[in-house]
Amino acid sequence: MSSSTALATFLASEQARDWRRLPVFAPGAQAERACAAADAERVAGHVVAPAPERVFAALALTPLDGVRLVILGQDPYPTPGHANGLAFSYVGPPPLPRSLVNIYRERSDDLGLAPPTDGDLTAWARQGVLLLNTALTVREGASKAGSHLLLGWGAVTDAIISAVSRDRPHVVFMLWGSPAQAKRALIDESRHLVIASAHPSPLSARRGFFGSRPFSKANAWLTAKGEKSIDW
Repeated sequence: MSSSTALATFLASEQARDWRRLPVFAPGAQAERACAAADAERVAGHVVAPAPERVFAALALTPLDGVRLVILGQDPYPTPGHANGLAFSYVGPPPLPRSLVNIYRERSDDLGLAPPTDGDLTAWARQGVLLLNTALTVREGASKAGSHLLLGWGAVTDAIISAVSRDRPHVVFMLWGSPAQAKRALIDESRHLVIASAHPSPLSARRGFFGSRPFSKANAWLTAKGEKSIDW
């Protein structure tokens, strides 16, 4: 399956009922062009993550009308076998990706919860947590992080974030890292809460991610707005 075929399959599904009305998903529009660029990478011999059928997993698990919180990262894990279409999520044998280990560490410090033994964040997504990256694909391999940031995904994720800001009443946006924080202007902060910090990567977590207490802050704000808190 190609990314373009995966896009068509996703848009034809019931899970895409809210997302497919965005102009960015129209035939020939930005999502289709970004998928074609990812397919061209594969044709050129590069291994692209995640697998095509997982590129739109975040949108499939969290419909627009159910988004209550957005965790925005940079791009999928470039380590072979790590990316699964949900930002920061991982399904596989130990060890967990180091960014996820740091997320769990902050979760433990913030909420007093023991770190999970697995990295699957599907349960968060099913509660309305949109686990979105600013780019939905990446080349696999060492030093390949950010390799698809200029592949056309920016327009796609801009449209997704703008739609959430426009259409949802009260959403928490967690912007982790500089590429995520560059999207801040798309968010109506008179209605939504933005929690911005350094990326949880080992290269930057000590520069503001640790100690940011995003999980308790998000739940406190959601409950103050009459929304259900997230079971982290």
